[in-house]
Amino acid sequence: MSAREAAVSRHTSETQIDVRVGLDGRGERRIESGIPFLDHMLDQVARHGLIDLDITARGDLEIDDHHTVEDLGITLGQACAKAWGDKRGLTRYGESTVPLDEALSRVVIDLSGRPGLFYRIDWPRARIGRFDVDLLREFFQGFVNHAAVTLHIDMLQGANAHHVAETVFKAFGRALRQAMTPDARQADIIPSTKGSL
Repeated sequence: MSAREAAVSRHTSETQIDVRVGLDGRGERRIESGIPFLDHMLDQVARHGLIDLDITARGDLEIDDHHTVEDLGITLGQACAKAWGDKRGLTRYGESTVPLDEALSRVVIDLSGRPGLFYRIDWPRARIGRFDVDLLREFFQGFVNHAAVTLHIDMLQGANAHHVAETVFKAFGRALRQAMTPDARQADIIPSTKGSL
């Protein structure tokens, strides 16, 4: 495994999750969470972030999707943090605004070492198929807490909840890709005046 790859497992009484990430990938993915809509959203992150993702999750879906969605965010955050290490030479900041028909969302990320989620989405409806859209905040909160990043997610407009969700995950993938891309001009430098992140 290269320095820009990582694997993390999280096995609890509620979920069994295995995640492998390759930050210098081509967007290749194998995602099996048991929640088809979430798989579709993570597919967007891999494809637009050019991150190779291998995710297998089994959770207590007979109760609801909450534990699986939250724990996937946690485990993906841990894997990314492990893969980018001390962030030496990384760009650090990433921003992307993505449209899909009437929907438009912006995601801004800072690999700051300080967890913070600022999430402003006015969902047009509460469910996309059987998926509860409230759980997407739980996914991103889990990611932020365990990747130790600051993440701003803003829905700028949208009438179709599926379109809104896709713009958010595509923008998240693209912003993440930008932030974790090596910057040749500061190859051996941690991108902070403090000298650590």
